Amino acid sequence: MRKRIVGVIGGHFCSGETNELAEQLGAALSETVDTMVCGGLGGVMESACRGFRKEGKLTIGIIPGYNKEDANHFVDVVIPTGMGLARNLLVVKSADVVVALPGRSGTLSEIAYCLQFDIPVISLNSWDIPGVIKAETIPEAVEKVREMLEKQNSCEQRR
Repeated sequence: MRKRIVGVIGGHFCSGETNELAEQLGAALSETVDTMVCGGLGGVMESACRGFRKEGKLTIGIIPGYNKEDANHFVDVVIPTGMGLARNLLVVKSADVVVALPGRSGTLSEIAYCLQFDIPVISLNSWDIPGVIKAETIPEAVEKVREMLEKQNSCEQRR
């Protein structure tokens, strides 16, 4: 069975509180999956990578430009696309389940892609729109990630 990947999306510029939330989420998600994908830049992406990588897990950053040096220092695998914001599609399509933290229109576009492609997306203090699974706490978000991955695993085993 292939390894599962969790995506973490959220604002490039965010509050200290959101950065702390993202780092704690990254660390907590490392107990459920071995690989995390994100947009690879700063803010939520950097903080989530920091927390996830502290636990010895693999981080992937799909960045908008061509220069690998633009990725944050906590990204293990940098995928430069030169696609600008269009890379948001690649971020969510690489994930089996996505957790959305606070962000603006870029985060909203990633949520929309998740909904379009039936990728489970969990909102932790992020956009509250139909089709998005709401979580109030990090443990609740992680449990919902686990449930979604277990559901996907059972569907694959029946095939």
